[in-house]
Amino acid sequence: MSTENALLTILVDRINNDTLVLPTLPEVAVKVRQAADNPEVNLMDMADVISHDPALSARMIKVANSAFMGRSVKVTNLHQAVTRIGLRQIKNIATAMAMEQLFVSHNELIKGYMDKAWQKTLKVACHSITLMDFFLRRNKQTSLNRDTITLASLVYNIGVLPILTEAEKHPEVFANPSFLAHAIQKLGGKVGGAIMRAWGFTDEFVEVAESWANPNYRPEQICYVDFIRIGAILEGILQVSDKSAALQTYVDKGVIESLELFNEDEYHDMLDEVKAIFTE
Repeated sequence: MSTENALLTILVDRINNDTLVLPTLPEVAVKVRQAADNPEVNLMDMADVISHDPALSARMIKVANSAFMGRSVKVTNLHQAVTRIGLRQIKNIATAMAMEQLFVSHNELIKGYMDKAWQKTLKVACHSITLMDFFLRRNKQTSLNRDTITLASLVYNIGVLPILTEAEKHPEVFANPSFLAHAIQKLGGKVGGAIMRAWGFTDEFVEVAESWANPNYRPEQICYVDFIRIGAILEGILQVSDKSAALQTYVDKGVIESLELFNEDEYHDMLDEVKAIFTE
């Protein structure tokens, strides 16, 4: 049995037996989520939790001042930022911001793969969030929202992490990038769903992680998976034979108004604003 097939067998067995080591949610995200779920917590309490992480504090102020929040008056401190963003949104935004901490490795080879995976994730996320903004302008009554897509678009590909970590024990497989791509394509969704369940995330996040790359999953109702897929198609991460035809299905479904959206300055201006949230 080749090393590649042996590794694939190991991964499948560990997934099926629930023995695959899954990444843990970063501590700051755990604390923020616990605080947000506490019915007695207030905005001052939340600001105190976030203040212990300077990087997250700075990012929250950045988010609060972004076009993403739709406000023109700038906030200057964390308490103002928390007040503007709100507890529910903070829970998901803080978790999303902490995701970057997981895409790290002390192994230079793995680090390269992790960096690429994170950069691809960010590109898809920025499109997904921007698309949601335009969708919400036309659909005021939808249950879909910005804060959920923010987190969903940053965890959709979380399943690559345990696969790369396991592959690290077999450095020879990295000489064959096509094998790793195959392993991730074959197993990433199942692993991603397992991580979302282990972290106690709701079904919509499990759905995104498990199904975004599954060509047989075609929900009739508009859902978060649609926004992730459009972003992945635009960035060439989700391979399709005809990009225009693939995107047209989302026009027909009502997710986007027309393909002309991607040529509009307003779309690219918003995309740049969203990208700015995720850059230091």
